[in-house]
Amino acid sequence: MKASIQIASFAWPGGDAAIGPTLARIGRAADEGGFDTVWVMDHFFQIEGMLGTVESPMLEGYSALSFLAGVTERVRLGTLVTGVVYRLPGYLAKTVTALDVLSGGRAWLGIGAAWYRREAEGLGFPFPPLGTRFEQLEETLRILLKMWSGDRSPFEGNQFRLAEPINSPQVVSKPHPPILVGGGGEQRTLRLVARYADACNLQAYIGPAAIRRKFDALRRHCQEQARDYDDISKTVAGVIYTGQPASEVVEQCRGLAAIGADHVIFNVADDHEITPLETLSREVLPALAGL
Repeated sequence: MKASIQIASFAWPGGDAAIGPTLARIGRAADEGGFDTVWVMDHFFQIEGMLGTVESPMLEGYSALSFLAGVTERVRLGTLVTGVVYRLPGYLAKTVTALDVLSGGRAWLGIGAAWYRREAEGLGFPFPPLGTRFEQLEETLRILLKMWSGDRSPFEGNQFRLAEPINSPQVVSKPHPPILVGGGGEQRTLRLVARYADACNLQAYIGPAAIRRKFDALRRHCQEQARDYDDISKTVAGVIYTGQPASEVVEQCRGLAAIGADHVIFNVADDHEITPLETLSREVLPALAGL
């Protein structure tokens, strides 16, 4: 089982001026500690009531990942997850390509249909109805794969039209940066995973029974798409680490592995202190490698 961390809050001691140095220390600790990926949220406002207020610090995701690329050597880098309404698909393809090229092929793309209406309206992003956002998501996935394959022919969709989808430089990852589609919708989201993605992402808080049900739904979609279910990574985010004994963390992850998860993403309390990351790396990651 792979293990990663998500950096979901930048409200660290020292104020805004300390964000850069603290982020660098966390990135290097994850890199040296053997974590698979460092994920950041792709939000512009913090999630109100969950991790702070809308005024709490929130970095633009791809700028943060590019910064992390410069201070790390091995760990992969991705958004969990990019809201489809925030960037036009051609621009998103170029953004992720730049991260992939400059990091030496370490980019992930996490993407979803978006949900945070307040930040979208607050900053002037379009926020169409959910059905439209899902249509945008599917067309964006098609455009990304088209551009990353080197296909420069025009794209004509209901939501987007690209006359010359040129992508140069081209991605370093082969065949392209892995794509994770976030969300557990059993009719639309997981169908898109089966059709286009390399990974799905569910949240630990929904519980093992719900996670198992959604993995079963994904399996059915894979059968309909003639896709090998085992080719898709099953990630579970929001595994909270607050310093509990390593045996408890491993047992929780063992339970997730038993229902089909192969990649856990930790939210680490007090990650800025670095010690919790070092403890996870030393006491938990070796056990997870055998799951």
